[in-house]
Amino acid sequence: MPVPVRPSRRLRQALLAALAAVALALFPAAQAWALAPVPGGVPPRPQAPASPDPSLQAHPLTAAPAPLDNPLKGFARFYWPGSDQNTGYPHSLTWSYFGLSEVMTDPADCSKINWSLLDSALNEIASYGNQAAVRFYLEYPGGSGTHPANAIPRCFDGHVTYRTNTYWSTTSPDYDNPYLLDALGDFIAAFGARYDGDPRIGFIHLGLIGLWGEWHTWPYDTDTGGDSYPNFMPTDAHAAQILRAYDDAFDKTKLELRYPDSAAGAATNLDIGYHDDSFCYREGSPLAGVTLPQSLGGAGWAQLQRALNVGAENKWITASMGGEVRPEIQTSAFASWPGGSGQVDNMKACIELEHTTWKINEQSVNYPAGDPNVAAAVRLMGYNLTVDNAYFKNTASGTTNVGVRISNNGVAPFYYPWTLTLGLKNSAGTVVKTFDTPWDLRTVMPLKIRAFPDWGVGSDPAYLDHGYPQYFQTGVNLSGVPSGSYQWVLRVKNPLEAVSANAKKLRFANATQGADGWLGLGPVTVGSGGGTDTTAPTAPAGLTSPSRTAGSVALSWTASTDNVGVAGYRVYRGSTEVGTSATTSFTDTGLSPATSYTYTVKAYDAAGNTSAASAPVTVTTLPSSTAGLVLDDFDGNPAYPSAARNDLGKWTGGNCFLNGGGSGAVSGGALGLRYDNCGWFGSDVNTGLSAYTHLVIRIKGAAGGEQSHFHLGLGGVTKAFGDFTLDGGGHPAITTAYQDIKLPMAANGINRSSPGQLAMSFWHGGNSTITIDSISFQ
Repeated sequence: MPVPVRPSRRLRQALLAALAAVALALFPAAQAWALAPVPGGVPPRPQAPASPDPSLQAHPLTAAPAPLDNPLKGFARFYWPGSDQNTGYPHSLTWSYFGLSEVMTDPADCSKINWSLLDSALNEIASYGNQAAVRFYLEYPGGSGTHPANAIPRCFDGHVTYRTNTYWSTTSPDYDNPYLLDALGDFIAAFGARYDGDPRIGFIHLGLIGLWGEWHTWPYDTDTGGDSYPNFMPTDAHAAQILRAYDDAFDKTKLELRYPDSAAGAATNLDIGYHDDSFCYREGSPLAGVTLPQSLGGAGWAQLQRALNVGAENKWITASMGGEVRPEIQTSAFASWPGGSGQVDNMKACIELEHTTWKINEQSVNYPAGDPNVAAAVRLMGYNLTVDNAYFKNTASGTTNVGVRISNNGVAPFYYPWTLTLGLKNSAGTVVKTFDTPWDLRTVMPLKIRAFPDWGVGSDPAYLDHGYPQYFQTGVNLSGVPSGSYQWVLRVKNPLEAVSANAKKLRFANATQGADGWLGLGPVTVGSGGGTDTTAPTAPAGLTSPSRTAGSVALSWTASTDNVGVAGYRVYRGSTEVGTSATTSFTDTGLSPATSYTYTVKAYDAAGNTSAASAPVTVTTLPSSTAGLVLDDFDGNPAYPSAARNDLGKWTGGNCFLNGGGSGAVSGGALGLRYDNCGWFGSDVNTGLSAYTHLVIRIKGAAGGEQSHFHLGLGGVTKAFGDFTLDGGGHPAITTAYQDIKLPMAANGINRSSPGQLAMSFWHGGNSTITIDSISFQ
């Protein structure tokens, strides 16, 4: 295969720009094709999962940023034969076009198909550990450099009428021709018979129809009343015939179509997703988005407006959403994350509302690997899975149950039924036994979804509860496993592993995730004891309480050591064991206000050996009068950011911070937000505050003076934190020591009956770290 001619890519970008400019003038006359909007509306929530087996011990796992090259999500680079496909920003997808004439090569017989070109590309892509996304086309203005401009098979000659698209200088076949329709139907059937479920392919774009296979022949398209050009597109009935052929041929590999309303929306009832080839671009004068709907400044022909028009905006629940970051903005698409600037639309809104899983982005080759904006976008795209708890007995033998609870903080599910496998690792780190499970990752839906303004459920942005932390449990038989100390581990099998030793592994957003793909779930003793291990761990040291409320005490301590390994810690209030922890922190809840409690902690190992008690610490809870309504005290319950819940049970999260994978990090019962002129933290209140007079934030800064670095918004008021008014007329000033900054809500104009979301934005200059111990209303 010849080496690609890269200038042809620039030619395509220039052609796209010309298309956009001319289309803008014609689209007002082309609105006749737009259907009356019939949004699908708020999708129903999935059924809540079962609860964990109460006989199993819970083992909390710590969240951490997910890897940037997880399979089947994020960016796709173009396939250049013979070049290193893993250069540039981390990715796991490779994109390529193929002309139909390159595989349908017999000029006398359209039924003879030579798949060697496609197989060669798929094998090379797989050798780098990547999956492919592919499209076949018939007409490609200018050609790709590697593939021809005119890809109409010669076996169509004499059977199919050819027309000339004079604007693009392409040959356009009669897409309504019966011979062509039969030949395309046979090709699609053969394509599916050979490649459906092929682990080398992640996504297939339907292609075949129109320029670049993008299902338009502009300006020879359907708006014949708005210009002098005839219509070269197939009828809706014939287009639907092609859609059904693909849907019949592919049951396993995910399919994508350019426009939601193609063939009068026929794809809405088929297992076909969408492929937005001009993702998050703004064009025209005044600028209008071509992804976001009209309710968010989009054009009438925008991708999501077209989805709303046919009620397909929730198709992402079962079908993937791919496409391409518009070439003109690829270099600058994430510079203004999470919003946009100029021709770049609100990128975060585009990803959230389209439920984007992947995008072609050739210019990602030039992105710095440490760019926090790009990382935040990639982690938001598609799935972002965290195991927040594992459930198993600390000592087990024979048949035993193991469970995990998985949360999805991305915008889409994982779309393939890849196998989840449990394993046992010995002390040398070797997996000695594995157990395939029946768990289905496709059921782990995003915890939150962003509402379209068209749904009328609140001001934008409004986030709705959707998925749940999904609980899976299965029985495993430990017969034959020698008695001793092990660790439970979990991995997801990428089917590409059967083809390529370099197949990239699906990994979780957890601190115990290994590069080998195995996620550590926690220690377990197999058998009645731990062999000859009779050595107890050292006593925990440094027991302290970093925070407290009227009803809870947070505890932390220094880790113990053990000759084999510490399995966990038992926490005692007086002489009563109140809980266990797999980490060096614990929060005791359900306490009485203004009451003193004394705590100690003991460490234990997998063999059941228990340490001496730590030195005690006595903590007095706060008086009830100061408790108020706690929005969040960051005590680890719920865990931030993995649970995406505050103490009111509402959504919370952050992005663009320099710690915690962009979300900020909780340590010692407080939330640290490290920023450099970028960052956003939000926590939904969405409950009336009429019974409370003050917003109270217990806060400190790394250097002091950080009150001018961020804006705070609540109840319709947003301004620099230092500009809020305190009782007596002063203004907040952050110091290096914790202080309770009390903001009178009425005096600051905060709407207490409809407070909405408390938000902090850090795009106002300055860099430092602020630490928030608690946020409450009193």
